[in-house]
Amino acid sequence: MELPDSEATLHIRVNAAPADETMQLRVPAPPESPEPTGGGRAERRRSARLSARQRAEATARRLLALLAPLAPYARRLAPYARRLKPVYPRPGRTGWRRWMPSWRQWIGGVLTSFGLLGAFLVTAYAMTDIPSNLNSYATQQDNVFFWSDGTPMARTGWVQRQAMPLKDIPQDVRWAVLAAENETFYSDPGISVRGITRGLWQTVGEGDTAGGSTITQQYVKNVYLNQNRTISRKFTEAMIALKLDNKMSKDQILEGYLNTSWFGRGSYGIQRAAQAYYGKDVSKLNVSEAAMLAGLLKGAGLYDPTLSAANHQRALERWKWILDRMVKIHRLTPQQRATYTTFPEPLKTNPLYNTGAQSDYLVELASQYAKKAGRLTDQQFDLGGYQIYTTFDRKREQALTDAVTKARKQAKRNDPGPAKDAHYGAASVTADGRILAVYGGPDHRTQGYNESNAATVPAGSAFLPFVYAAGLEHGVHKTRGGPATPVTPDSVYDGDDNIPVTTPEGPYWDRSGKKVTAHNDGNTSYGKITLRQALARSVNTPFMQLGMDTGLDTVRRTAEAAGLLSDTIGPQVPALSLGNSTPSAIRMASGYATFAAAGTHTEPYSVRRITRNGAPVSLNTPQPQRAVGTEVAQDVTDALTDSFRAAHPSTAALQPHLAGKAGTTANDTAAWYAGSDDSVSTAVVVYRMDLAKSLEPLPLQGLAGTSADSVPYRLWSAAMGLG
Repeated sequence: MELPDSEATLHIRVNAAPADETMQLRVPAPPESPEPTGGGRAERRRSARLSARQRAEATARRLLALLAPLAPYARRLAPYARRLKPVYPRPGRTGWRRWMPSWRQWIGGVLTSFGLLGAFLVTAYAMTDIPSNLNSYATQQDNVFFWSDGTPMARTGWVQRQAMPLKDIPQDVRWAVLAAENETFYSDPGISVRGITRGLWQTVGEGDTAGGSTITQQYVKNVYLNQNRTISRKFTEAMIALKLDNKMSKDQILEGYLNTSWFGRGSYGIQRAAQAYYGKDVSKLNVSEAAMLAGLLKGAGLYDPTLSAANHQRALERWKWILDRMVKIHRLTPQQRATYTTFPEPLKTNPLYNTGAQSDYLVELASQYAKKAGRLTDQQFDLGGYQIYTTFDRKREQALTDAVTKARKQAKRNDPGPAKDAHYGAASVTADGRILAVYGGPDHRTQGYNESNAATVPAGSAFLPFVYAAGLEHGVHKTRGGPATPVTPDSVYDGDDNIPVTTPEGPYWDRSGKKVTAHNDGNTSYGKITLRQALARSVNTPFMQLGMDTGLDTVRRTAEAAGLLSDTIGPQVPALSLGNSTPSAIRMASGYATFAAAGTHTEPYSVRRITRNGAPVSLNTPQPQRAVGTEVAQDVTDALTDSFRAAHPSTAALQPHLAGKAGTTANDTAAWYAGSDDSVSTAVVVYRMDLAKSLEPLPLQGLAGTSADSVPYRLWSAAMGLG
């Protein structure tokens, strides 16, 4: 029977399973993954990449979570942002206007640029640090040496710079510089936007290299940066200047600027500029001179008036402009300005360069003493900045130098052979130890050997006063270990030539088994003679015996107490009394000064005061010590006065207070003259020595003149101001 389609149904009969039977669906297990055989590293890399993506997704989710609170604001700004979005060509516009941004876009672009620029500047300011190390030229200074009258003598160091505290720089000098360079210094933030813009234009283009920066910026460039004209250097300069202006006071910045700026003539700093151009300290500059120096800051090569006529004209115009500027900023009244009508012409050359060759020897002596007495290491001294005020007298030094120079020239004319090895050591020392003048040599650049300080020449008979003083002070011993017997100037000794030297036990024998005998100059015999007469006439034999009677050790101690150095005292043999010691001219003059100082000795010194950048440096100044008694010193002086009168009666008649004697050696290797007036002692020694071979003295061969025309005496007279 056929059924209609709608009722056609397929029926499937499924017999029910028994209650204890269960129908199970079995799902086959997935196949096992094979063990990796060679792709483990690749698998690990793929795994790592998956981990990185996961980490990135996690980071993105966290970032979105942080930005979620800003979503409402972003929805509000979205319409405006869409308006700023450029649509080109712009609908509703024709021609070239279709391609021009709208005013909204212009404003948005400008504001965005300013925002980015501000963020950049803030970041740059925060990341810029003030350098901890200054430029080498910012800290390097020279040491300046002064004559006893306070005028500059010489300088040492590669750079002429002397730092001065701002309090020692006059207000007029400061404002002359500020008027020239940065009149708004005390009110500006350390930079000038207009100046920086002009500086950038000059850096990119070919403009004038000077001007444009504030004093703070110039100071930063001087002490922290280099002089390169680059945009990066200019930008760094501005950032450091801003920070420095917040960290330092204006006065501190101005002080640093004035002490580090270049003024030409090898001079850094206003103090050295004042000395280089006007030969005076900055404290003594007037407004007119200060304005001229301030003009040099624009470029000393263009404004040093001594270099050319064009420079002079530029310097004149800038000098006038600076003075007028000072009137404008109310630092000079019109009436004061009217008094400055004549340009302050500077010195033609830097006086610190014209010190002369002889000053090098003075600087050497003063440097050695300054370091010792000031307890300064070589490293400290070489850092510079010291002002060394010496004891050297300019006039005495010049007189001594002229006299020796004349003697050298005369010796080369008369005896060119011996003259080539001639040396002239000389020194003048006061009774209180100050070294007034020395002659060290012809030129320190070619002969570093200091003839005044050389301890290689025997003293000869110039040593006799020390033997005389030892005998008078300590007496003599006629028996070994017995009491001392007093000796006076009137004590009589044998003045004959070739007499044996005796001890309490008998004749003195040398190591070769020969008796030691004493000899006079020229083998002259004088018979019985008092000690005062023997010294006045320079008779050797009494003093050789007096030394033995007094004790050679006592003679040595007396000579050292009077000023001779222990390492220059000769061997303790009878010849000690006749001058086998080798004192320098400085020490010989110091020893004679002890007698002029009534028996008190003050160690010779060449520096009386030291400062560093104006601050005093502690100095161990020598103090007088008793060497011999006052009466003994007077007895020695009296005998030396007799000696001077006998040898130079005409001069003695005019200068009765002069005392001195000549000194000769047994083998004619040195000729001395040593003596003093009431307060100054001078010692001169002439000798020959071939420095290229040895320090052994050579025979003089007539180089020292004769007894009637003694070269040492002529030099001594010039040093003592006798003409």
